[in-house]
Amino acid sequence: MNDIWNEIWKALVLIIFGMLVLRLSGRKSISQMTIPTTIAMISIGTIIVEPIADHHILITMAAAAVFIIVLIAVEWLQLKWSLFERLIKGPAVIVIKDGRVQNQNLRKLRLTLEALEMNLREQGISRLSDVKTATIEPNGMLGYELQDAAKPVTLAQVEELLAKYLSGTGAGHSAAAQKEQGPESPDENLFEQIKEG
Repeated sequence: MNDIWNEIWKALVLIIFGMLVLRLSGRKSISQMTIPTTIAMISIGTIIVEPIADHHILITMAAAAVFIIVLIAVEWLQLKWSLFERLIKGPAVIVIKDGRVQNQNLRKLRLTLEALEMNLREQGISRLSDVKTATIEPNGMLGYELQDAAKPVTLAQVEELLAKYLSGTGAGHSAAAQKEQGPESPDENLFEQIKEG
């Protein structure tokens, strides 16, 4: 009976320690995990189970702490050096360009056309021709930009049209707003950055 309670105590300690360690590692969902994050999480899960059989709880906790320290160091290096981030994560890959599927890039990603279409449907996109650019991001998620004709109308566009219609001065106001933004605007197209490399 004492052996059973001993194992239950160890399991509880390991579960609590595991939750604390995972809490320290960050709040990313599984879909947002990078390769180093996934490896660290799998490793922690594996080593947390071992001491129940091996009776080495302190060694296990130390090993889990080492994995998390390595993970935090990798993420810190990614923040410091974009080259290191590209090496670890890899770049976003263009899979649709001007409404055409880039089959060569799909093959590199080992992604089927059906899987790509499923991702598009999940975003509410029903036609490939509506997509100007689509990318598969380093975390596996789909990024996309719609063709101008397929984009929904924004509140700013409606207000600009109303201003032009009602007063005739909306065009001048719009040009002034564009001048204020200037060429170094933070609204630079994110898909152009990927195309330029």
